[in-house]
Amino acid sequence: MNAKIDEIAEGIFRLSVHVPDIAPPAGFTFNHFLIRGEEPLLFHTGLRRMFPLLRDAVARLIPLETLRWISFGHYEADECGAMNEWLAVAPRAEVAHGQTGALVSLNDMADRPPRVLADGEALDLGRGRRVRYIDTPHIPHGWDAGVLYDEGSGTLLCGDLFTQLGDGPALTSGDIVGPAIQGEDLFGYSSLNPGMGVTIRRLAETAPRTLALMHGPSFNGDGAAALRALADDYDRRALAKWPVALQQAA
Repeated sequence: MNAKIDEIAEGIFRLSVHVPDIAPPAGFTFNHFLIRGEEPLLFHTGLRRMFPLLRDAVARLIPLETLRWISFGHYEADECGAMNEWLAVAPRAEVAHGQTGALVSLNDMADRPPRVLADGEALDLGRGRRVRYIDTPHIPHGWDAGVLYDEGSGTLLCGDLFTQLGDGPALTSGDIVGPAIQGEDLFGYSSLNPGMGVTIRRLAETAPRTLALMHGPSFNGDGAAALRALADDYDRRALAKWPVALQQAA
């Protein structure tokens, strides 16, 4: 395995590891995103056993000791398994996550106390670069789930939303919704609930120009339209199970 490095938006780098043994023959990608700046931020630490691979990739972009922030969508091995390894090589780094994630996991599991972010709170990475934390509980699955939005580049760091198979291009303007629907059909990975469509449409209000997917190619184009189409599919799934509850959520 190797980590491919691609700049998907200004100052935002995708570090992608393809694992062909997961869901062969297409395989599965694990993507991690470094936002370079005065206070660099890593979104997704990667699996603990991938740490040496990702450490060497990040070191090609920044001095490791300058890493300031570590964040991720929710507490899960592929998102934060190497959290403490990163804290060890970056003495000034802090984990930044929402209140639920801190209370139920990170206050105990992180080697240094986390920086707790309120819904809508922004982190200043220096020189005017800000990322905003948005709570998305149970979407796509973790109770503690959330995403980050880089305001300057219009990039939404989506976590597990739009999960799909294969080792596609780093950045595409093609369809990411159809493959995500197929991925949901295959894995059933989402905590399907009547409020999914509402929450995903809230993300669409950021009008992102780039969607940074954890599993799949990043997308450049009308991110709001892609998010609304994904929300429509989850509404369809929820309607089949809970027609009355979905009407109430709407």
